Amino acid sequence: MITVNKKSITGIVLFLGVMAAIIYLLYSSGLLGLFTDKKRLLQFIEEHKAYSVFIFIGLQALQVVFAPIPGEVTGFVGGMLFGTLWGIVFSTIGLTIGSWVAFTLGRLVGRPFVEALIDEDILSRYDFVMKHKGLFLALLLFIVPGFPKDYLCYMLGLGHMGHMAFIVVSTLGRLLGTTLLTLGGAFFREGKYGALFTLSGVTLFILLITMIYRNKLERWLRRIRAAQRIKSRSNPLK
Repeated sequence: MITVNKKSITGIVLFLGVMAAIIYLLYSSGLLGLFTDKKRLLQFIEEHKAYSVFIFIGLQALQVVFAPIPGEVTGFVGGMLFGTLWGIVFSTIGLTIGSWVAFTLGRLVGRPFVEALIDEDILSRYDFVMKHKGLFLALLLFIVPGFPKDYLCYMLGLGHMGHMAFIVVSTLGRLLGTTLLTLGGAFFREGKYGALFTLSGVTLFILLITMIYRNKLERWLRRIRAAQRIKSRSNPLK
């Protein structure tokens, strides 16, 4: 049974209030649609060219903190606006900031808040990665397409992973997806439609394979976690 103290309740109410206010401002100003409409996002950033880098990084961070907001559009736009190298760099900075904020919120506010934010089925399904430090398992979950990476940031905040370890794991783990999205945007910008279609095909193939073998992969990760737990019990000094 989970005990909720006054501090947790206050933190939950405060954070939910801030989230509601930000969502209202985004919605009322029409900015919420930027995360789902590539043309609108491009137009908005083009209209604010002097601050385009900061706007883009901020949008990337926001779409992590507000986990239900899709990040595919912003990642693709990064490649269109800044090219491959800087698109990856700016996307990574924004995603790292957003991931760290989500991780920190999960740690500060606690499980009651995370349970209110994330579906119980997702929490129970990936609960094993919160046990101990789970660095290797967390890295795999960030790398493999199809896993709820933004939710994972909140969940890992409930575990024993340190802040620096989390930053390294989440940054490295997101790099593959960031690179693929940025490359797609860069190819589109440069008119390399053949390369774009090839990249899209490879990405779809990876996603398909992941969907087919997702349950097997999760069982394999659970076995790894069980083996780690047994090993740690047999070597308590480590």
